[in-house]
Amino acid sequence: MEHTYQYAWIIPFIPLPVPIAIGVGLLLVPTATKNMPRVWSFSTVLLLAIVMIFAIDLSIQQIKDSPIYQYVGSWTINSDFSLELGYFIDPLTSIMSILITTVGIMVLIYSDNYMSHDDRYLRFFAYMSFSNTSMLGLVTSSNLIEIYFFWELVGMCSYLLIGFWFTRPLAANACQKAFVTNRVGDFGLLLGILGLYWITGSFEFRDMFEIVNHLIDNNDVHLFFLTFCASLLFLGAVAKSAQFPLHVWLPDAMEGPTPISALIHAATMVAAGIFLVARLLPLFTVIPYIMSLISFIGIITVLLGATLALAQRDIKRSLAYSTMSQLGYTMLALGIGSYRAALFHLITHAYSKALLFLGSGSIIHSMETVVGYSPDKSQNMALMGGLKKYVPSTKTAFLLGTLSLCGIPPLACFWSKDEILNDSWLYSPIYAIIAYSTAGLTAFYMFRVYLLTFEGHLNVHFQNYTRKKNSAFDSLSMWGKEGPKALNKIFPLLNNNEKSSFFSQKAYLFAGNVRNTMRPFMSHINKEISLYPEESANTMLFPLLILVLFTLFIGFIGIPFPQAGRNLNILAIWLTPPINPLPPNFNNSVDWYEFFLNAIVSVSIALFGILIASLLYSPIYSSFHKFDLRNSFFKKVPERLIWDKILYAIYNWSYNRGYIDIFYATTLTSGIRGLAELTQNFDRQVIDGIANGVAVISFFAGEGIKYLGGGRISSYLFFYFFYVSIFLVIYYFFT
Repeated sequence: MEHTYQYAWIIPFIPLPVPIAIGVGLLLVPTATKNMPRVWSFSTVLLLAIVMIFAIDLSIQQIKDSPIYQYVGSWTINSDFSLELGYFIDPLTSIMSILITTVGIMVLIYSDNYMSHDDRYLRFFAYMSFSNTSMLGLVTSSNLIEIYFFWELVGMCSYLLIGFWFTRPLAANACQKAFVTNRVGDFGLLLGILGLYWITGSFEFRDMFEIVNHLIDNNDVHLFFLTFCASLLFLGAVAKSAQFPLHVWLPDAMEGPTPISALIHAATMVAAGIFLVARLLPLFTVIPYIMSLISFIGIITVLLGATLALAQRDIKRSLAYSTMSQLGYTMLALGIGSYRAALFHLITHAYSKALLFLGSGSIIHSMETVVGYSPDKSQNMALMGGLKKYVPSTKTAFLLGTLSLCGIPPLACFWSKDEILNDSWLYSPIYAIIAYSTAGLTAFYMFRVYLLTFEGHLNVHFQNYTRKKNSAFDSLSMWGKEGPKALNKIFPLLNNNEKSSFFSQKAYLFAGNVRNTMRPFMSHINKEISLYPEESANTMLFPLLILVLFTLFIGFIGIPFPQAGRNLNILAIWLTPPINPLPPNFNNSVDWYEFFLNAIVSVSIALFGILIASLLYSPIYSSFHKFDLRNSFFKKVPERLIWDKILYAIYNWSYNRGYIDIFYATTLTSGIRGLAELTQNFDRQVIDGIANGVAVISFFAGEGIKYLGGGRISSYLFFYFFYVSIFLVIYYFFT
């Protein structure tokens, strides 16, 4: 076993040869490299599978013996400073490694077909492989300096992948937004690392935890400064995991290819922030107010993400806000000290959300081939419907992922979310009420996505679609910077005076040659056009099948099975290393009566949310009424009811992203731009004006003085004695 741990340092470097070889090949022999796409994709999957086997072997050994292994070697040493590099293997590292590799393999297999039409196919796999390398390096790091190094590499890879289709303005803007937003958190993380080094004199986790505990016990540290440094560390996790208020980059990141969305939301970028908080939890638990801050940010993110997902039309953005909300649950669990429940939910959510994103990619992949569906419309759920008879396999997989995220037993997220809900009730009834209510909202918006996509009838001819004019987010929406006005030149509106509805499924009436019209904007699409959607290829359905199996069975690792008169929880054994403190409510024994009672409450709330979504969005409901509730609910009539106004306000709040982006645009962006213009004008008018004024004065003074020089020595002597005489007279009379 010791022998196996000694070679664990190669885990981050196993996938690295592929991006290096692709980069060198494209530089030196581009033609030969491009002619072997399957060789490179197979090599990427194979190397990541080797890492997965290695990580599973380490996990099995840890379940048996629960060891922690750390190797540290000196990199630079002098009299005042020493920096050590190494690797750290514990259950948290093993969990994250398995998560990264399993989800990564599924995404890579899926991408082989999804990206086969793209000219930058090899570049895509190089970016993906390097992203996996960076994330594996992050989770195996032994100190904060290494974490920060790989942290920035993960951010760089996310920037490249989100902006992979950089010729599209929205994709280019999205990667810049993600990069700038995460720079805020990364700057705080760097300051926090330096501050903790100033306090402890070490970057190593174990040394840092022991020194901080000793300093706090002996009152040898200023608690305010220590709390401030810990808050800066947490700021890095807030940005990376899209927690409020630095969550604004996440929905725009959906402009990248769908496999990237699955990877970012399940196993890489957003998971990095959760990993950092989990790794530093022994530090946070002994510092006043930090745990309260973590739980507070978590519960706000839980509620905000769910409310913002209610009215989104883009299927990927709905799932993005769902990720934000579910990661809020995980952050809440970490903040209340429920370490095991937090990582359990991270695992179950990762597989369920990867299934949903890859399922949405299968939907988008199918819709792009339909006559009249261009790439920027194939993600709009208002233009879908009735897909269950065209893509039955995708529909089944998506439904199972939806039920899991809703918390329906016995699917994966039920077990982990229920544990978080129960622990939150022990911590704070107010937090528990919000968490339980959000569970109902989750069921509502997830079934809204399912019903709008798969139920009803397919809007092949885009009949009667209208869109709210003058939306505050036309420039940020899928319709492009110019909003619907630019599209009206090509696709005329049927009913310009109607307001878009919270439940609307109306569509644009497109001309027959719309595909040819949009062809210049669809250079990355090269598929046969059909009248109806078609099921995706087997290479895309196979990862969905594997993720369905994970969604069905991965939750059972957290169930306490009775053994020898006690309850044996595999996850509890796996997630209790000495470096991490036991949660306050940690207990291997389970009161099954209480468990089922709590489960009944949570499942009932979820079923209520599903029922409301079915009543509002199911086509069966509208057939029994004079008016179609989805299309006619928010028509502007004088006798609008009060609850109609409330729902309309909720729609505006959700569709406009809580007005948070508008607030940032009007305060931060415009304010910083105005400050920059002010300083630029000050520099030009005042600073440059002083310098230019001195130059002009010097020029004219020189021009004037040069005429006083006539070239005669007698004149120079006269002026000399004249000024000396004046000086002497003044000196005599005034001294």
